[in-house]
Amino acid sequence: MERQHTPDLCEHTSTRDPRDHGAGLGPRESGAPLDPYDHGTAPAHRAHAPGADPCGHAFTPEPRPHLPAAPASERPSRLVIPAELSPSLGYDAVGTSREHGERIMDCLPRVGCVFAAEGRWWWIVPSGSQIGVAWPSTTRYAIGARLAEPSWTRALRRPRQGRPRLIHRPAGESPYTPPIPLYFLACRLAGSVPRWSLGA
Repeated sequence: MERQHTPDLCEHTSTRDPRDHGAGLGPRESGAPLDPYDHGTAPAHRAHAPGADPCGHAFTPEPRPHLPAAPASERPSRLVIPAELSPSLGYDAVGTSREHGERIMDCLPRVGCVFAAEGRWWWIVPSGSQIGVAWPSTTRYAIGARLAEPSWTRALRRPRQGRPRLIHRPAGESPYTPPIPLYFLACRLAGSVPRWSLGA
């Protein structure tokens, strides 16, 4: 009887360490999760560095635009009270036309500082003289006595016609024109009914 050849198990035994099981298997064979961006050249786990998106593309944030400051010629300019006068109550300004201004000056018993600028007269009044009253549409009320050019003049870049000049200086130390008589005269010249709120 011929002796059957028994395969030698040592001939087919792998020389790898049993602990290395699965080391040579691909991700599909080993059951490891698939990386949709892995094409066989990158490790399965990728660290995302700051400034990069998940696809690995570099990302540089756009710098914020720097807004230049408004030119000094377009900033509201404040009427300057003479140093010898005391605006202890703060001050605003009421603008009227030149024609109305001349008639108001003839009627008021006392007139404070009056400035002229671009065909308009500006009367210095205590701060808050607009509270509770509705000045007529023919006047302009400038809080803080800051005169700003209309938007259409800035768009056309029309140069200012000279700086405001003081055309009336009061005899006493107060720079104010009494606001209530000024208000009633402005309403009378504009043909409007005076309106005010007692609650204010």
